[in-house]
Amino acid sequence: MWDTRIAGVAMYNIIQWFYLYSFLGWVWETCYVSAKSRKFVNRGFISGPLCTIYGCGALSVYLILRPLNGQWPLLFVGGILVATVLEYITAVLMESIFHTSWWDYSDKRFNFQGRICLGASLGWGGFTLLLFLVFQPFVEWVVGLYSRQVGEFLAVVVTAGWLTDCTFSAMAAFRLSGKLASLEQLLEEKRQEFARQLAKAERLERHREFFEEAGESLEKLRENLSNTLADSREAWSDSSLHKALEESKRQWAAKESHNIRRFVKSYPHLNRGYRLRKNHWKGTK
Repeated sequence: MWDTRIAGVAMYNIIQWFYLYSFLGWVWETCYVSAKSRKFVNRGFISGPLCTIYGCGALSVYLILRPLNGQWPLLFVGGILVATVLEYITAVLMESIFHTSWWDYSDKRFNFQGRICLGASLGWGGFTLLLFLVFQPFVEWVVGLYSRQVGEFLAVVVTAGWLTDCTFSAMAAFRLSGKLASLEQLLEEKRQEFARQLAKAERLERHREFFEEAGESLEKLRENLSNTLADSREAWSDSSLHKALEESKRQWAAKESHNIRRFVKSYPHLNRGYRLRKNHWKGTK
């Protein structure tokens, strides 16, 4: 197994590089997000210090574009294309499997479905150049520091831990997606109830003259209803709804497993996956 070759590279080296790139990706992602948040944020799907998408992405880009090594303009363009396609496919798969979104570019210019955007794609092109110039020589140097026997042992141990971590993380993600769906449905029911109340108030407003003739008690009823709806408009505005949803998520996650708490803390756009799936099903009816 260790000497099986993929794109001319032995499986032993592929496995070693995969874990090294996953670790480097976790270091980068965690440091970047933690700096932006001004607090420690453990990024990655699993709990351990491995960001699998970086390992898969770096290896895929390297193995696919290796024949272009040294042709820097082609590597830059190729890196943009390969990494962007991988990012889009990963986003679709994660949303389809777990009904949650793990990143969102909706607020970025020139984005597509919030899953990819021009800025990130250009960044992947730059990363590809660094991959061939810096990172690949570095990971090859690291692998050369220890013997083949040690490398095989480490690969078996790390793979066992990685698979266990993936299993527990996937279980938490499935549970989280179900809870997010129930929270979103609850808010949707409240939105609909508010819409019904608003429509009723508007109908009453259109019959103001009737209330003026009917007497003070009915007029007072209308005023009370209008005041209640005015408060409701603020309580159920988009910003207030978002805050209420986030608070509900945090309160629920605080009583759940470590992975669920980490997901809620580290990925603020998880709900977007549920909404995308819901809108997709609406569109197919």
